[in-house]
Amino acid sequence: MSHAEGVPHAVVTGGAGFLGSHLCDALLHTGYRVTCIDNFETGRRANVEHLRDTPTFRLLRGDMSDGVEVDEPVDVIFHLAGPAAPSDYLLDPVSTMRIASVGTINALDLARDRSARFALASTSEIYGAATDEPNREDDAGHVNPADGYGAYYEARRFAEALTTAYHTTYNLPTAIARIFNTYGPRMRLDDGRMLSRFIRQALAGAPLTVPGSGSETRSLCYVDDAVAGIMALASGAYPGPVNIGSPDEVTILSIARDVAEIAGRSGEMIFVEAPPNEVHTRKPDISLALQLLGWRPRTSVRDGLADTLAWFRDAGVRHV
Repeated sequence: MSHAEGVPHAVVTGGAGFLGSHLCDALLHTGYRVTCIDNFETGRRANVEHLRDTPTFRLLRGDMSDGVEVDEPVDVIFHLAGPAAPSDYLLDPVSTMRIASVGTINALDLARDRSARFALASTSEIYGAATDEPNREDDAGHVNPADGYGAYYEARRFAEALTTAYHTTYNLPTAIARIFNTYGPRMRLDDGRMLSRFIRQALAGAPLTVPGSGSETRSLCYVDDAVAGIMALASGAYPGPVNIGSPDEVTILSIARDVAEIAGRSGEMIFVEAPPNEVHTRKPDISLALQLLGWRPRTSVRDGLADTLAWFRDAGVRHV
């Protein structure tokens, strides 16, 4: 495929995933040509099918753990490859750690070879157990590498350390985005998460199963807002990390009620025992993002949920 000269080129690893596909859309919309790399273990070809005939979009099937050749200049690499849902990263912890280590090294080496900027999609989970206080970027975090989720926590922390090492050792321009709960069209409804379950149940006309008393809270960031934050961070000079998420807390019960109402259901709910590892609350302090990037989420939870349910209703059961 030939690309127009002078048009900036972005590579998005994991670009067929939920967040990656929206990032591809946004980059194309702002004038980038985009190479999307995905091995389709957790990403879905359907997420980028609408881009198939876009002349400035290219899809490469490949695994960053094995390395992928990109035979042209690159301006920026967004590294999103790797499982993000518990239903995926618990399935094969070794693969989870391999993509975060070997895969990140390969992506960083590609950025270094092409003198490209490198943006890492990290996660709020590196902070460890949630507390009542918003997470700040200077929080060291506290995780147990030997618990059942250690492969994911430590994989993401290691990816951040690698990115920082390439920045300090090779003067590679880097950025680290610590992404908090993100939702929207194309999110996977089989990932085991609370909001995914609510949407799936509401669309099926089933009662919504609410963990615990429903008084626990979540901070939900609509995907378009998260993508805008990631792109703003990648276009600047600050290496990060920077929290990208919503600082506004809403209760699980209010989320369930909104989903049921928007879906036009009766709102029947069943309260079930919360899992022992259920996070009671987690929200970011986004002061740094506001100060450095002028960024904060713009979409209300109600509006974001309405857009999300409308998309799934239009997409049909094959996506649910």
